[in-house]
Formats: sequence, structure tokens, C-alpha cells
Amino acid sequence: MLPLSHFDEQGASRMVDVGGKSATERTATASGKVCMKPETLSLIMNRQHAKGDVLEVARLAGIMAAKKTADLIPLCHPLPLDSISLSLQPHDEGILTITATASITAKTGVEMEALTAVSVAALTVYDMCKAVDRDMTIEQVRLERKSGGASGEFDRSTADSKNSDS
Repeated sequence: MLPLSHFDEQGASRMVDVGGKSATERTATASGKVCMKPETLSLIMNRQHAKGDVLEVARLAGIMAAKKTADLIPLCHPLPLDSISLSLQPHDEGILTITATASITAKTGVEMEALTAVSVAALTVYDMCKAVDRDMTIEQVRLERKSGGASGEFDRSTADSKNSDS
């Protein structure tokens, strides 16, 4: 296992020096779920919520959050994203899946930006709907895929199948 790169030899926190790295194309996709009562999901999907269009407000919140990740996570590098997109998809039994994909050509990756976008979009859904469904949960916020950089490719579906073979 590699040592944690955000600490120096004395254990002090530090921002990782990416000055010597080459800029490469990098993408990251993260996902998460908001679980709620089916009636709440129906209210959202039919755009009948009194507070407005929950999906579009959550999408905008996720995009804005991705752009502010370095302001929220202390040791993240501020990054000029090339793109960030969010998808909010309903599923049976009151599950809304949120997926975010961030991309950039830079010296460091965009995993944190994709994860932040999903997290804040999910929190926005919760905030807008808590008056009608306090039992909602936010679950399984996780990295699905990443590409670019020295650490190479990661794909959760491949990693999960390898781990289950062990």
C-alpha cells in the first residue's frame, strides 16, 4: 500500500506538489443514491414540488459545487474544469441515482470534483424534499471510473469483479 501523499515525513498536512507532472486528459465519474418514499420521487419526477424543479436545482448545485471543490476540501488543488455533467435518474422503489462526470486536461485528477458534485446534488435533493420526507437517505457516494494520470485507469465494475474472485 502506498503512503498517504498529503502528509510529509513529520506527519504534517501538505498539498501534494504536482509541479513536475505533465498535464494529461483526465476524467472521473462518481455516483450516489438518494433513497426516498416512492411518493416523494413521483413528486420530483412530475415536477410538482412546491419548491420548484428539484432535478434542475440539484443539477446546478452539483455543477457549482464541483467548481468550488478546492474551497471545500482543504488539500485539493483548484482546477479549471473543462466540463462537468450530472445525470439524475429515477429507479423503482424511490431511488434517485445521481451520476457526475468531470473532465480536465491538467496535472492532477478530478475525482474529488465528481464526488463533490454528486454529494452536493444529493444534499440539495434532501434539502428541497425534507419537508415531505424526513426519512430520505443518501447512500453509496463513490468513484465509478477514472482515467488519466500516473495511476492509470480505474473502473469499479472491473475492480468489484476482481475483488469477488479473491
